Amino acid sequence: MRFGIALVALLVLLTGCESSAPKSALGSRKISVSDRVAAPAMRGDYMDIGGSFDLAQHKGQVVVVNFWASYCPPCRTEAPELEKVYAATKADGVTFVGVNVHDQRDPAKAYLADIKPTYGSIFDPSASLAQDFAVPPNSIPATLVIDRSGRIAAVLRMQVDQKLLEPIVRDLLAEQA
Repeated sequence: MRFGIALVALLVLLTGCESSAPKSALGSRKISVSDRVAAPAMRGDYMDIGGSFDLAQHKGQVVVVNFWASYCPPCRTEAPELEKVYAATKADGVTFVGVNVHDQRDPAKAYLADIKPTYGSIFDPSASLAQDFAVPPNSIPATLVIDRSGRIAAVLRMQVDQKLLEPIVRDLLAEQA
């Protein structure tokens, strides 16, 4: 019985990132300015580029936070799209950070070595950062965009591409802090 329950739990975890539900059903939304709430504190050491990340140090900037795992095929598919948006917006002061959740360090490092992002990722095996942002483990990939005032401005609980993400980031860049 326990084996069956453990197997079902593992399947839910592994297939959670591969939802075939329509994008609107996955909770993708841009949040109106009046409804935005402050992003929780987020700190961690980068696992790939050295140094550390502290969200509080990026107030005044638009910040894109992407939650991913090495075992998630949509995470791998969206990685080049995230990189395109980062390349197109970093000169405007946009910061990107990846957060690896529910994973082991070696597969996560191998994933990063394979996709070669130019922005850093934090290792969060317990998914405590994801939980602080209300990102359940079965909703990865998930991307949140933080406005210049440090508030959550967009929640994308799905695989993103440049066509979807870049306009959101550019809209937030155009807002006054």
